[in-house]
Amino acid sequence: MTVPGDPAESVRRWLRTLGAPSLPPAAAPASGCPHLDWAACGAMALTGEADGPPVLSPGPMTALLAETGTALAQIAGRPILLDPATILGARAGAMNLTRRGRTSAGGATRLLRAADGWCAVTLSRPDDLELVPAMLGRADVTDPWEELTAAVRGAKASEFAGHVRQFGVPAAALPYEPPPVDVPWQVSTIAPPNEDARPRGALVVDLSSLWAGPLCARLLGLAGARVVKVESTRRPDGARAGNRRFYDWLHAGHESVAVDFTLPEGRSALAELVRAADVVIEASRPRALAQLGLAPERLEHRAGKVWVSITGYGRSHPDRVAFGDDAAVAGGLVGRSADGDPVFCADAVADPLTGVVAALGVTGSLACGGGHLIDVSMRDIAAAFAASSLADHGPHPVRRTAADEWVVECQASGRTQEVLPPRAPTPEGEAPAMGADTARILSRVAELGGRSSCR
Repeated sequence: MTVPGDPAESVRRWLRTLGAPSLPPAAAPASGCPHLDWAACGAMALTGEADGPPVLSPGPMTALLAETGTALAQIAGRPILLDPATILGARAGAMNLTRRGRTSAGGATRLLRAADGWCAVTLSRPDDLELVPAMLGRADVTDPWEELTAAVRGAKASEFAGHVRQFGVPAAALPYEPPPVDVPWQVSTIAPPNEDARPRGALVVDLSSLWAGPLCARLLGLAGARVVKVESTRRPDGARAGNRRFYDWLHAGHESVAVDFTLPEGRSALAELVRAADVVIEASRPRALAQLGLAPERLEHRAGKVWVSITGYGRSHPDRVAFGDDAAVAGGLVGRSADGDPVFCADAVADPLTGVVAALGVTGSLACGGGHLIDVSMRDIAAAFAASSLADHGPHPVRRTAADEWVVECQASGRTQEVLPPRAPTPEGEAPAMGADTARILSRVAELGGRSSCR
């Protein structure tokens, strides 16, 4: 069962799985034309060949994203400005990224042509590059990408992607159709509900890193929650070493705790924080959490606890890692160039979409008392967005102006929209230094346990 084209109905169907209250109709999209909105939000400038025209939206991306944000604000009972342009273009705007066709905007993922289709491979870590000779079964590898490109030409896309994943490297075959995803999360009960649960005043313990989980935490913070980011002193969030503006945008206003997860006292402090939390956000392999004694299905949770688990393919596929670009490809969320070949859609698009949808899931759960484990799959969220169909209201030619700018024309309305570049976000302050609040919070963590989400 695929997701119908109506963004409002899609979001309401997702919320019904949590028992969340019905919502009033949302406002109409900014322009009434999804392609004009796509051009205005900066994502279109990131989609297409580097030396060719930018590519139209593969679906009602901005409308579905805006509808999700509207629902989040309605449930939270607070004004939360969720601008699709900022959500989709924040990292690219901060880093001055642009479209690169079958190389991702960030440069770490590539779409490779196989014998029967396409697959995406991500080599984002030094270890990934070092594993390429093992993937290819020979030591004389001089250019990893060039030789992977040659090797995949004679292979089936799904088989090649599966082979690469055996080495712990993210890879995905592009499906001929988006996988059938009706709801982009799986929900199970881990605690009884708490009728007083709500986002405002909730303690959010954020164990995630990089983009999707921290964006979820940021949105919950805007909904009135107190967010405590928890990191391992031995393995801090890798995004700290990235673009500072983007990192500050995600983490300003949060508190930071850092402990050594390999030491008994560090694991004890982590367990206390998790017990005290109203909401836990994590993006770890289930096995890694179990080794820390934090498998959510094995813990005793007080009433109303919400646990959101963000993974590439869901908790039922614990060993399949993913990043935003290859997860989008796995879900069928790609653009199409003039010749019909796939190109990357926006910048690591499964990451921001997942962060927003995960935040909606948390607020929806709290609105009906919480007590849920929300299993969020980046691939499934990409598939849900990819399967949403665009209403056909005529052609939308993309042309270059005399001023060398790209514009989209909506012939049904006679309006045009310049294809705008992605906009850098505006942080509300600086993110805390790693561990800046460790002593203060750990000295009072016992006072946080057992508190109601509404205090």
